[in-house]
Amino acid sequence: MEDCIFCKIINGDIPSEKVYEDDKIYCFKDINPVTPVHVLIVPKKHIPSLNETMDEDKEILGYILFKAKDIAKILKIEDNGYRIVTNCGENAGQSVFHIHFHLLGGKTLLWP
Repeated sequence: MEDCIFCKIINGDIPSEKVYEDDKIYCFKDINPVTPVHVLIVPKKHIPSLNETMDEDKEILGYILFKAKDIAKILKIEDNGYRIVTNCGENAGQSVFHIHFHLLGGKTLLWP
C-alpha cells in the first residue's frame, strides 16, 4: 500500500531503528515507547488488521510469534519476561492499519 507508513518503513522510504529483519518480517523500535523495551514486529506483507487475515496468513502469524522469542533474546529480555500485543481496530488503539505486534518488556508489566 503506497500510503501505509509501515510499508514505507519496510521499503526504507522512512527511517527506523531496525532490530531484526528477514524475508518475512521487519522489527524496529517504537518511536513512542511505553516500556523500556518496545519494538514492533511487522509482516512484510501488507495486512490491515487481524480482521482482514485469510487462511494463507496463518503461516506468517505463527512465524511472528515464533520469531518473537528470538527478538526478545536479541533485546536481552527473554529471561525476565515480555508481552506481545496486537490491536485490532480503532477502539482497541490500532492507529496504523498494517497488522503489527508490540513486543514490550524491560520492566515488570502489570495487568490493568
